[in-house]
Amino acid sequence: MQATTNKLQEKMGTMPTDVNPEYKHAEGGEKMRALAWFGPNDVRMVDAPVPDITEPNDVILQVTGTTICGSDLHLYHGEIATLQQGDILGHEFMGKVYKIGPNVKNLSVGQRVVASFQIACGRCEYCQQKLSSFCDRTNNSSLQNYMYGQRDAGFFGYSHFTGGFPGGQAEYVRVPFGNVNLLPVPDDVSDERALYLSDVLPTSYHAVVDTGVKKGDVVGIWGLGPIGQCAARWALLKGASRVIGIDAVPSRLAFAQKKTGIEVINFKEFSDVPKRIYELVPRGLDVALDCGTFHEPKTLLHKAQKTFMLETDVPETINEMIVSVRKMGSCGIIAAYSGFANGVNVGALMEKGVRLIGNGQAPVHKYWEEILNDYVKTKKFDPAFMISHRVPFEDMAKLYSAFDKRLDGVEKVFVPTKFSGSADMSDGIGLPALRSVDEWTV
Repeated sequence: MQATTNKLQEKMGTMPTDVNPEYKHAEGGEKMRALAWFGPNDVRMVDAPVPDITEPNDVILQVTGTTICGSDLHLYHGEIATLQQGDILGHEFMGKVYKIGPNVKNLSVGQRVVASFQIACGRCEYCQQKLSSFCDRTNNSSLQNYMYGQRDAGFFGYSHFTGGFPGGQAEYVRVPFGNVNLLPVPDDVSDERALYLSDVLPTSYHAVVDTGVKKGDVVGIWGLGPIGQCAARWALLKGASRVIGIDAVPSRLAFAQKKTGIEVINFKEFSDVPKRIYELVPRGLDVALDCGTFHEPKTLLHKAQKTFMLETDVPETINEMIVSVRKMGSCGIIAAYSGFANGVNVGALMEKGVRLIGNGQAPVHKYWEEILNDYVKTKKFDPAFMISHRVPFEDMAKLYSAFDKRLDGVEKVFVPTKFSGSADMSDGIGLPALRSVDEWTV
């Protein structure tokens, strides 16, 4: 494998990386609490060294808010082969500036900021277009280069496939190129609303914008986790005439129907999803979005192929979308696929002229100022709607298990640390109280 990888790199060439994922430890041996991976379904709270300024563009944050994403479950289950024991997880976080490197001139100690989940250098051709997720210079993974032909940006807390950078489910985080990867948060925007600018808000917005949802469209959304729920609201804000959400979790279906006002399909009740869609929309969907939270195979065929590692991902949602859209319709994939899927309906894709769009990891830098200023501050889009729980930081390991099993209706969780302020309860919605996972019910 290594010889093949080296040959491919020689053939394609690789961009040099500008940043080392390893960090210096704080003088004096200070420790912090952090959530680390030790094996499939085995994450633990540990005492880890506090990071220090390692390179001149670094910023050290005191984390004030973090969370778990559905994509973190791929790590939790050990589905990403490049994880190493002791890796600190977490890619969606915010905090207060604790230390700044000598090259960082646009931030000050004590300033509230939110971090993008990707690490961008700010100088390559992609970063110059604010396509931060495609940065050429922050991910040194030879495996990703081999599998994809090129590399994405480095990501926080998402294994050595994305650079091996320690993540934000910790009390402190080193942020490389902090001058470009941190967005100042205004005083009138609470942590509970700012945190999700790190990932879920720009990711869901990107799915809708990049796939081309426009006024009057009928949109289908596969997966009604936080990304799908947000995408439904963005689609309506962009003028969609109808939005249909597909999932099998009753609480998600009910929430989407009652709180967002969209139509829903339970795929356990209607196993032939395209048939049900054509009953509702005889012409077919204009746009389909894969915001999948159910990458588990539906059929025995794909269960067997996954078990024997004949495929890493399943094509069932992609095929349902291709069949369900009208001729010349668009299908966007924002769900976190990683490798290969067998049996994609290429014939329908070609014959119908379907636009199948890999949205890629959302370029957070392209959207986060727009979302903050035009939607969050103006309250056109209130991220607080998705917060189902607030959980103490020390409960992070238990939270992974509860999140995986969807205990107590857990969806998007706000996790404060010892550096956090009091919760914002002024929204009129009412945020959930801080509650231990041990208090939850099945």
